[in-house]
Amino acid sequence: MKKLETLFSEGTHQWQVIARDPERASALIDTNEYLIAHGNEAMLTDPGGLEIFPVVFSALAAGFDPRRVKWIFASHQDPDVISSLSLWLEFNPALRCYASRIWGSFLPHYGGDGTTFIGLPDEGGKLPLGGIELDVVPAHYLHSSGNFHLYDAKARILFSGDVGAALPPPEEDELFVTDFDRHIRHAEGFHRRFMGSKEAVLDWCERAAVMDIDMLCPQHGSIYQGADVMRFINWFAELEVGSGLRATRPEMKRAA
Repeated sequence: MKKLETLFSEGTHQWQVIARDPERASALIDTNEYLIAHGNEAMLTDPGGLEIFPVVFSALAAGFDPRRVKWIFASHQDPDVISSLSLWLEFNPALRCYASRIWGSFLPHYGGDGTTFIGLPDEGGKLPLGGIELDVVPAHYLHSSGNFHLYDAKARILFSGDVGAALPPPEEDELFVTDFDRHIRHAEGFHRRFMGSKEAVLDWCERAAVMDIDMLCPQHGSIYQGADVMRFINWFAELEVGSGLRATRPEMKRAA
């Protein structure tokens, strides 16, 4: 059963994660939902799919007043990111969802209307939360064409969506990365296939390398912290991506 765990706490400023559901259906990918709170407001990142809404909501409500959640941040449009939206809106019709502007006519298929969505410009920007600001970091084509991450300078945490995601076996599925070399094997295939642009990879790595990051928090798998954050950035910068193209062309496959 998922539970709420604290990653950072200083006064009214908190980061918590809802993670690890060993009881989920085997066909569903496991996801991490992050709660950012400051003052009287809270934001939930990538709140998850329709099927896991009851588990996520009950884990959240067990340790936090869900009525404080005013905002949803959707890194991109995938169903495991945001298809639970209609159920969140049933709980609170006043919720507002930040997402790339290009998904403004796609996300209403999950629920909501023209007042629900706040379209983010391609260059990103700042999001207010209870008296502070969070940085919206462009991550387009990693793997979605309209994709954003979220950086909190106060907590020194970067929510990185699918960047950094891994699918380890149950016996290695820890909340934090403890052995980078062992863990990254479970991230490699996903990143090679789902990240389609080397230019986009390098653009993101340049942005991330100059940030002060204590924790890099992906939507799937374990959280990178300390020296493992830069280890991941350097590993990602060197990785060849777009493996799906090679799979369609035998001559490229042989050359790879």
